Amino acid sequence: MRWIWIDKFLEFNSGKSAVALKNVTLAEEHLHDHFPGFPIMPECLMIEAMAQTAGILVGEARNFEEKVILAKIQKCVFHHYVRPGDAITLHAVIESIAPEAAGVSGRILRGQELIAEISLMFSHIDKNLAGKEFPEENFVFTDMFKSLLTGLT
Repeated sequence: MRWIWIDKFLEFNSGKSAVALKNVTLAEEHLHDHFPGFPIMPECLMIEAMAQTAGILVGEARNFEEKVILAKIQKCVFHHYVRPGDAITLHAVIESIAPEAAGVSGRILRGQELIAEISLMFSHIDKNLAGKEFPEENFVFTDMFKSLLTGLT
């Protein structure tokens, strides 16, 4: 099963920017162990939520024709933690895009409060790993991922 760490897109400006929503709830099993008695959303999962938000933005910019994967976390600074009951928004902006890769800057907010600042690099693996064999189907952008865009594009 593929984990999806965003609930829906609130805004989507093709090839430019996107805003996604993530509601954090105690229904998420990982919160029961991180940390018992004081659950917080792990920072690595917030990075993954931003990577999914930004990755879909980058993939859609090229009509989902390429397999886009997270290649590098260039910068990641967390200012606050996130607890169950919080709703966070993930703001992604494409800074650069080329046939081989894309750069995205991001911010995670709780209301107007800045939770994190993130800069990510994505690779278009079909263009970068010449000679490597990948499945023909786009295993990154499944129908489930694309369904998050319903009604926005």
